[in-house]
Amino acid sequence: MAILTKDEARRILEKVMGYSKADECESNLNGNIGGNIRFARNTVTTSGMQNDMTLVVQSSYGKKTGTATINEFDDASLEKAVRRSEELAKLAPENPEYVNFLAPQQYLQSKAYFEATAKLTPEYRAQAALSSIQPSRAKDLIAAGFFQDGASFQAIINSKGLFAYHQQTGVDFSVTVRTNDGTGSGYVTRDYNDVAKLDTAAASQVAIEKAELSKNPVAIEPGKYTVILEPAASIGLLQNMIFNLDARQADEGRSFMAKAGGATKLGEKIVDERVTISSDPTHAEVPAATWAGDGRPFEKITWIEKGVVKNLFYSRFWAQKKGVKATPFPSNGIMEGGTATVDEMIRGTQRGILVTRTWYIRTVDPQTLLYTGLTRDGLYYIENGKIKHAIKNFRFNESPIIMLNNLEALGKPERINGSLIPPMKIRDFTFTSLSDAV
Repeated sequence: MAILTKDEARRILEKVMGYSKADECESNLNGNIGGNIRFARNTVTTSGMQNDMTLVVQSSYGKKTGTATINEFDDASLEKAVRRSEELAKLAPENPEYVNFLAPQQYLQSKAYFEATAKLTPEYRAQAALSSIQPSRAKDLIAAGFFQDGASFQAIINSKGLFAYHQQTGVDFSVTVRTNDGTGSGYVTRDYNDVAKLDTAAASQVAIEKAELSKNPVAIEPGKYTVILEPAASIGLLQNMIFNLDARQADEGRSFMAKAGGATKLGEKIVDERVTISSDPTHAEVPAATWAGDGRPFEKITWIEKGVVKNLFYSRFWAQKKGVKATPFPSNGIMEGGTATVDEMIRGTQRGILVTRTWYIRTVDPQTLLYTGLTRDGLYYIENGKIKHAIKNFRFNESPIIMLNNLEALGKPERINGSLIPPMKIRDFTFTSLSDAV
């Protein structure tokens, strides 16, 4: 089924509302169409297409709610889904945190849909894989990667008259290149709404160069080092920090934002004054949906400004309890940076480590946001402003709060995972042990 237009989606959802007999009814309609190709050992292994559309109906009687999901859209199926959700609602226990559905809202406009991305062909995907496989094979390297593209829409309606609609496209490309002896590895990832911004050949060349440079790594002692973190090395730690800016967790003493006696750190400086992090669904580089799944508008919000926590996000229940605006979870992450490139940051480093990527990040202490994880796919020792040689990977124990208080320099922000993150130079980053990861 093709991506539905705003009017087509509205017609289906209005039918759903017409069948409802509940006190309140809300329905979400979501659809996507796209393709993918996967390759490993310099050979395409799988490719495919997906085309799906799903309708979710939520009916409520008082504080009792039931939900039904279908992927058939004839009138009989729509009515059956409504009746089923109503039956389940009558059987359900009351939800003590139930909040009535929203009235109509005003939404920003975001250009996240690009026709060229929506029309990508299997031939394009094959060429994307070939742009990694051919140059890797030519240098006796081994490439493995994944390319995925898609177009999607989402729409919501409720019995109070709220209606919202959003269309979006996206491409994601990642590749890992290994040396034949298994000692070197390079990695790169790219994602965009507009496929015109994607150059798979140039991206693959980055992974190839990193693989060649990381061959035969040397072991050095764990400890505290000055590091240059590429965006793929810091995104996981930064996302974990943003995910924990939840007001309820802070108010209930369950997060790093909590203080003794029930207070929170809202309004306090927690990181270096050069750190400003916001979200903006209309940003041209990282456009996103302008409304959350419950119909709340996404707006431009500053979470941390010059090191100071300016906002926390709230569920509608917790916002109502506290008598504040129900600010939803961030739609994306935008961290301000500087103008320096990674190469320029390397030239300005006497001794340090360049970190390409971190992975397998897990929580050690949620109260201090201490995490552990591993480096991989390219770790390099810097001496006198140059990369001297590759080094073996480390396990690290680090908190993004401590990390952002040890900030030495920020580079030019780059898009990664739908966010804008700058490369960062950090002092005293804690590596705890050697790792066998490549």
